[in-house]
Amino acid sequence: MRLARASVTKTCTLLGVSRAAVSKVMTAYVNRGKMSTAMRNSGRKPNLNERNRCTLKRIVIKNHRTTAAKVTEEHDIYLEGPFSTETV
Repeated sequence: MRLARASVTKTCTLLGVSRAAVSKVMTAYVNRGKMSTAMRNSGRKPNLNERNRCTLKRIVIKNHRTTAAKVTEEHDIYLEGPFSTETV
C-alpha cells in the first residue's frame, strides 16, 4: 500500500497495525528489498543437529518404553557431546 503512494498513517489504519510497524517494514524493503524485518537464524542455536535427531529417533523406535535418562545415556555413547535429559 505504501508503494501505491498511500501515507504511513493511512496504511497503518487500513491494516490495523502501528505506524512503527509500517515504517519499519517499508524501511527494510527500501534498504534491503525484503518485505520482512525478521533476521535469519536469529536467536539461540539448536542443541541437536539433524544427525543427532536421527540417532535419537532410532534409539526411541528401538525401545519406545525407555526413560529419558536411558535415552540420553545411549545417545552419549553413539555421538559426541553430552546432552541433558531436558535436551532429549
